[in-house]
Amino acid sequence: MIEYQPRNWRSHFFDIKGSMVREIAYRLLFCVCIAGAVSIVDHYWQPLAINGQPHALIAPALSLLLVFRTNAANDRFWEGRRLWGGVVNSTRNLRRKADAMLPAPVAAQLVEWSIAFAWAMRHRLVDEKGLGPDCRLPAEEQAAALAVAHVPVYCGGRLTTLIAEAKAAGQISDIQQQMLDSEVDELIDHLGGCERIDQTPLPFAYAVHLRRSLVLYCASLPFALVAVFHEWTVLVSLLISYVLIGIEEIGTEIEGPFGRRENDLPLDSICTRLAANLREG
Repeated sequence: MIEYQPRNWRSHFFDIKGSMVREIAYRLLFCVCIAGAVSIVDHYWQPLAINGQPHALIAPALSLLLVFRTNAANDRFWEGRRLWGGVVNSTRNLRRKADAMLPAPVAAQLVEWSIAFAWAMRHRLVDEKGLGPDCRLPAEEQAAALAVAHVPVYCGGRLTTLIAEAKAAGQISDIQQQMLDSEVDELIDHLGGCERIDQTPLPFAYAVHLRRSLVLYCASLPFALVAVFHEWTVLVSLLISYVLIGIEEIGTEIEGPFGRRENDLPLDSICTRLAANLREG
């Protein structure tokens, strides 16, 4: 994720990285070429202007489609952040309870498996396997975790096993076991929530209809503008297309917030800070 100062307008106006300009450039070029051709033919050969009323009537419906698209993507982005906030809180609570209820060696193991869970979850969301760059678990335990198909679930299972072993050894009571294991349950719930977002994109029919509508609207727009703007049709078409296509692309960018693009959640930083916080106690 790109860190920025929200009140600093002047620097953002010329930013390219993360602004979606590069992603939509070829679509804007397509619209500009059509607008340029319409302007040239209308000026030198024959009029191509059409009545602009259909575009005026369609614009509100297209705006509603874009608003729904953006709101749905924004909800997914912030739900993803809330779920990862839950991961942070649950691991901190597990550490706090473990320190109060368990012997120090067992509590230390819970900390390391909690960190491994967070990193494994992060890697899972980008179709990778890993336990983090600074995993301190024994090599044989790391190898066992990475050998399974679903590494985060394995890490959660190891947390539950450690708590159950402490109960079997008489180190904690039934109620304390439930208190500790409830935080593991929360971690698994957060994992499932993130996987739901990651594996459920916007319905195909909606995405296709919106994109077709945008292409048809922007491609035919110069015909409705040329009678009024003449040689300025290219510039006006570019500005309108930039706004509309850019909104749609922003929705596409943020609807899956768990990758490593400029506008995705900073999950590597979250996991790194979480590991530092848990280990320092």
